Parts: sequence; C-alpha cells; structure tokens
Amino acid sequence: MNFQIKDWKGALNLGIIIGVAIAVMILLIYINRKCFKRLKIKHQNLHLQLLEKVISFFIVVAVGLLAFSAMGGTRNVWQTLLGGTAVLSAVAAFAAQDVIRDMLAGLMISIYKPFDIGDRIELEDGTTGVVKDMNMRHVVINTIDTIKEVIPNSQLNVMQIKNFSFRSPCRSVNFCFPIGYASDVEKAKQVIGQAVKESEYSIAFFANNEGEKDYTPVYFLSFADSALMMSVTVYYENSVPTERVKDDINCRVKKALEANGIEIPYNYINVINK
Repeated sequence: MNFQIKDWKGALNLGIIIGVAIAVMILLIYINRKCFKRLKIKHQNLHLQLLEKVISFFIVVAVGLLAFSAMGGTRNVWQTLLGGTAVLSAVAAFAAQDVIRDMLAGLMISIYKPFDIGDRIELEDGTTGVVKDMNMRHVVINTIDTIKEVIPNSQLNVMQIKNFSFRSPCRSVNFCFPIGYASDVEKAKQVIGQAVKESEYSIAFFANNEGEKDYTPVYFLSFADSALMMSVTVYYENSVPTERVKDDINCRVKKALEANGIEIPYNYINVINK
C-alpha cells in the first residue's frame, strides 16, 4: 500500500513538472513571437526571421533541460548527457544529420546575406521567385504561379544565385517598343512616358539632372530593319512580380500608341502564286 502511494505521488509530481514546463514553454514562445511581430512591422529582413526561429528552438531546449533537471537533479542530468561513450556517439551521429547542416547553412546565409526577405532571386536550377520566409531548416520562395518552393538551407547555400534586387529598395526592367519609320519620335516618347507614369506599378526612382527622383525618360535607341526602337526603364517595388509589371506596361503602351495613331510595325510576307 505504501509503495502504491509513493508511486502515485511520484507520478503526480512528474505530471505537475511536465505541465508547468509545457505552460512556460508556450508562454515564452508566444512572447517571442509577439516581440518579433512588432519588430517585423518596421524591419522585415532575413536576420529577424532566422533569429526568431533560433530563439524559439533554444526556449524549447532550455525548458526541456530545466524540466529534466527538476525530475532527476541537475547533477544527474549532466552525468546522463555527458557521461559515457554511448552518449557521445549519439551526439556525433546527430551532428552528422541534415538538420545540423541546414542550421549551419542558415546561419551562414543570415551572416553573409546573399538575399533578403522580399528579394526576387533566380537559382541555378531555374527556380525564380520572391523570398517569403526563412527558418532554421529551409527558405520559402513564392514563384510566379504562387507556388511556394521550400528549399533546404544546405542546398541553397551551395547554389549560384541571381539576385535581382540586391541591396536596392526597388527593381527595374527595360522595355523596347518599335514604332514605324514615319512616326513622330517626340510624340512617341511622350505617349510611352505617360503610359509608364500612369501604371500603378511604376515608381519615380530615376535621378534627373537636378538630383530629384523622376520617371526614366524614353530614349530613341536605334534603327531596326523596319522600325525605330524606343526604350524605357521602369522601376518598381521589390515585392511586385516582374511578369505583372511587364504585362501592365505592355498593355498600356500598346493602347496608347494605337490611340495616338502611332504605327507598331511587324514583319509580313507577300506570297505570290504564278
């Protein structure tokens, strides 16, 4: 009977310790997320994303060790964790797993920062998209089709990466528009420039001669076989997909040129049957 009472009390104490540990763990992780959520409102970058995940991980480990210590005593815990070749072998085997490689690779990416949250990147395998999130294991990239690519940090760390928005508050894309040889070049410049300004995606980022931010001017670049080539560079926010900008600008310029009677030439073939 005494043995049963002792076991019952031990199980109760164990349950209390586990319950308190889980409650403390949930509370600390909640506070951690709340703090970083406020920081992300002003600063949405890679370091904050990774640091939040690292702190959450160490909260789980620390609370687990404290709970384990309360159950068996601190001395017994360290003897269990560090004593004996079996434990050391287990630690070495665990260190060789993909988890550790991904964590270390994530740390390297965070330190050297080849990209940031919101950057549009292209990987050597052809994957293109906007970086949405990063944790201790992987990076999430949102592609053109709104498909989310989840790539392990260890793989990404050894890939060649093209960053289209590296350390820049915006990105740019160049457009070339052909007009007919008989067209008024100055009028075409005004029409194309106005179409770019009216786009909801285009921003004034070009520095003019006075040093003020303005829209990029339209240039008459070259004579093609059957057209005069007009060119303009459009700046837009990092978070906007390039395909959306191209679609919007191309549609606006085509409508504007047609509305103003400016010819858009194209190649054609006359077939004569004898």
